[in-house]
Amino acid sequence: MTTTSTLRATRPATPNAAAWAIFALAIGGFGIGTTEFAMMGLLPNVAEGVGVSVPEAGHVISAYALGVVVGAPLLVAISAKWPRKTLALALMALFTLGNLSSFFAQDYTTLIVTRFVAGLPHGAYFGVAAVLAASLVSPTKRGRAIAMVMMGLAVANVVGVPLATLVGQQFGWRLMFILVAFIGLVTIAFIAVVIPPQKAHPDASLRRELSALKTGQVWLTLLVGVVGFGGFFAVYTYVANTMTEVAGFPAEFLPVIVGLYGLGMVAGSFVGGKLADWSVLGSIYIVMAFIAAMLVTYTFTVHIQWLALVMIFIIGASGSMLIPSLQTRLLDVSPGAPTLASSLNHSALNMANALGAFAGGLVISWGWGFTAPAMLGAVLAVLGLGLALVSGLLEKRSGARTPR
Repeated sequence: MTTTSTLRATRPATPNAAAWAIFALAIGGFGIGTTEFAMMGLLPNVAEGVGVSVPEAGHVISAYALGVVVGAPLLVAISAKWPRKTLALALMALFTLGNLSSFFAQDYTTLIVTRFVAGLPHGAYFGVAAVLAASLVSPTKRGRAIAMVMMGLAVANVVGVPLATLVGQQFGWRLMFILVAFIGLVTIAFIAVVIPPQKAHPDASLRRELSALKTGQVWLTLLVGVVGFGGFFAVYTYVANTMTEVAGFPAEFLPVIVGLYGLGMVAGSFVGGKLADWSVLGSIYIVMAFIAAMLVTYTFTVHIQWLALVMIFIIGASGSMLIPSLQTRLLDVSPGAPTLASSLNHSALNMANALGAFAGGLVISWGWGFTAPAMLGAVLAVLGLGLALVSGLLEKRSGARTPR
């Protein structure tokens, strides 16, 4: 497991100072979660605004996700020797500029490019934010500090996404990017003021960070996230169309639906943390099987409105339950490179986002309907479970034991 000295560049801050610093980092997570997930609720509006079909508009989401995939390892690697506070500020500045450029994008192609740029700092920000949070508290509180930073992402789905969806529906979908850019500016101001200066880790280097990529178990864990989580995003990407055209909800009700989904994510984060403490691999097995079962159930119940609401909450919770275990598994199998390990988790999940959006749009364009992505997602979850089982089997046969 990553050692305390690996994570720490300064002495722990006072409890009050640490709380404010973690809050500042969580605001950034709130903004990132808002821009990532609000696009799904506004997908029909985006499609109409740039003159493309809904499946084609789904590629805008894929472009953002691919930006995360590329940016997470690239930006962490090239900034390995930067002070972490400086890196956090630079990443949030890039995020803010990317969203502002999306506001000004006048056509489909330009929007694709600007969403890719906005996604570049996503994973790297969460990676450095997790390490910063851990460095500001005592060793016994590191997990809690990292969880609070990540909670900004979950809370975004309860508050930020419904608000952005409402603003986008009432005043134009482009204004969502202005709202997110404002959150980015607030984050920059908070980080600049409340996070103490930190020197780069004395052993920091490009080679040290990239050492995480030499382990086969790292790649297997990333594949579990990409494939298994793809089904989660295949459903969420097209939730607006499914809820209006299959379940029969009015479009004005979508902010409530995405808020309910966000509440599920918050609940799933708490449950997933407890499961990860019990057994990292065991929880991955259980949650992946649960996701597959719930996606199949969703397919056959979404046309009944009250069941559709129940299932939206459960699917949000099931996907969120998987994240703590994947994060912990990556840290366990990649000691010595905490920032890159944290970033790669988000890289994998956003590759899953791209896969889910693309594959879901594909089956819809084939005429299989808006419930088809859920069945496809169930298949992907089963494949992810298979990869996790292979990872566990290889670890058992090699006689190697991760620290947890």
